[in-house]
Amino acid sequence: MSDYIATPYGTVEKRIMALAAEIRLLVCDVDGVLSDGRIYMGNDGEELKTFHTHDGFGIKALLNAGIDVAVITGRSSNIVQRRMQALGVQHIYQGQGDKLPAFEALLDKLGLSASQAAYIGDDVIDLPVMHNAALGIAVVNAHPLVLQKADLVTRTSGGYGAVREVCDLILQAHGQLDSAQGTSV
Repeated sequence: MSDYIATPYGTVEKRIMALAAEIRLLVCDVDGVLSDGRIYMGNDGEELKTFHTHDGFGIKALLNAGIDVAVITGRSSNIVQRRMQALGVQHIYQGQGDKLPAFEALLDKLGLSASQAAYIGDDVIDLPVMHNAALGIAVVNAHPLVLQKADLVTRTSGGYGAVREVCDLILQAHGQLDSAQGTSV
C-alpha cells in the first residue's frame, strides 16, 4: 500500500493529505507567495505588484467551500487591500513585522485552533507561523531555510499559481476539488 496520494500536481504523502483534510483556514504571505516577490516602483513612488488569476480562482473556490482565507504580510500596500477585497478575503493583516501575534489573534477571532490552519510563506519571517500552523507550506522558490522547515513544498513558484496548488490540495482533501466553484479574478 502506497504512502502517497495523487493530486493534479503530483503525489503527496498521505499524512499531508490527512492534515489538509482538517484545514479550516488558509493563511498566505503576500510578497513572494501571492506575488512573485518583485515590487515595481515608479518615479512618483507608485508601487505595482502582479497577482496570478489562478491564485484568485483558488482562493474564491476555498471561500465558496466554507474555508476561510487570510493574508498576513510584513509590508503595507493599498494594492494588497484592493486585491484581497476583490477576492472576498476579509482577514487582511498588513505591516506585521512579527506575524505570529496576528496569526494567534486571527485564530482567536475565528474560534479555530492552529491544528485547523495552514500557512504558506517564502522567507524566514514566515517561519514562526509555519511552525505553529498544522500545515506549514513553502513555495518552491522560497529561501533555503524555509524549504528545509516546511511540511510541504509547492511545485509551483510563488506568484505563478502556488496558492492555487495549495487551495486545490485542501479542496481535494475535503473531497471538493471536482466541484470547486471560483472565478478568475
